Amino acid sequence: MKKIFLLAVLASGLAFGQSKKVVASDVHWWGYKVSKSEATSHDGTVKVKSGDMVMKGNELVGGSFVLDMTSINATDVSGEGQTKLNGHLKNGDFFEVEKYPTAAFKITSVKKNDDKIYNYMVTGNLTVKGKTNPVSFPAKIQYSKGVVSLVSNKFSFDRQKFDVVYKAPMQDVFIKDDIDMLVKVTAK
Repeated sequence: MKKIFLLAVLASGLAFGQSKKVVASDVHWWGYKVSKSEATSHDGTVKVKSGDMVMKGNELVGGSFVLDMTSINATDVSGEGQTKLNGHLKNGDFFEVEKYPTAAFKITSVKKNDDKIYNYMVTGNLTVKGKTNPVSFPAKIQYSKGVVSLVSNKFSFDRQKFDVVYKAPMQDVFIKDDIDMLVKVTAK
């Protein structure tokens, strides 16, 4: 009986995939402000709090990631400017990290892509500030010796769909709706 149970557990693992824990990550973001005279941007990082990638054989078939929004950090400025911008991003003007300390991405599909570098198209549900919307991006996915890596091409999502709006409406019109992201994760 024990052998049958063990075989059933092994077979279910092969059918549903093997979960690999995220061990390294780099998530970079860019936000843009447009005025009549010039376009400016800010960029920075946010940390992955936890995550996993699900493999079925040598193919990525799923996964999920939790972003620590309290770690959002502008890297294009320093000193007092950085402190002020980080506070601005974290407070009620944008991400409200006290109320929404995490964001999440759950992979819903991974399909082959014709691009020679970004060989897959990853689609999933992004949840920010309690709002969930689908997001897709091209990614380079590699699997070798039990380690899977995913590196996205730069992609955008519309911040308005997640209620990430500057609470000063006259100022919000000068901020582009698209936030660009570049994601690198490694799991084993």
